[in-house]
Amino acid sequence: MASVVIAGDTSGSVSVTVPATAGSNTITLPAVTGTAVISGQNSALTNGTAVSASSTSVDFTSIPSWVKRITVMYAGVSTNGTSALILQLGTSSGVVTSGYVGAMSYASAQAIYTTGIGIHNNGSASGIGNGTTQVSLLGSNTWAASGTVGCTGAGTGETYSSGSYIALGGTLDRVRITTVNGTDAFDAGTINILYE
Repeated sequence: MASVVIAGDTSGSVSVTVPATAGSNTITLPAVTGTAVISGQNSALTNGTAVSASSTSVDFTSIPSWVKRITVMYAGVSTNGTSALILQLGTSSGVVTSGYVGAMSYASAQAIYTTGIGIHNNGSASGIGNGTTQVSLLGSNTWAASGTVGCTGAGTGETYSSGSYIALGGTLDRVRITTVNGTDAFDAGTINILYE
């Protein structure tokens, strides 16, 4: 038998064809439900919809429950104030605003954050941030995060490195990018997420 053809319920079919070369090949299907990734046809990475940063926060919601890693990307992000930018995670109950354990460092300074994951310490309204923050599922709804963001503005440049974790009370389904004071508003830049 050279191939096996599986007919679709209403139309179409899938063919599994044995290679023409000698030897044995084995494909083991995992005992899970999901979508197979075919090289060159699709990807295990899913891009969100890029948004222009505006208002006092940017939210990405309806993140699927199977997601294990999220990368948040920033390009030219600025606010109208000096409050530091943070990333917050959330569940169907809402965004979690406390319980974060982590710090961010830049140059010879550092800051500890408990209300979110540090992105960059926006020292001036002319500060512009570019970079990424990645959060990964550690287990039992606990997420670990790290990020690197370069910030320019007012003729200076700094690089911010951060690391944090948060234990959520349920399954993650949203992320929010905002400021520590919650009142400074975004006035420039693009933000998007990539998840897998």
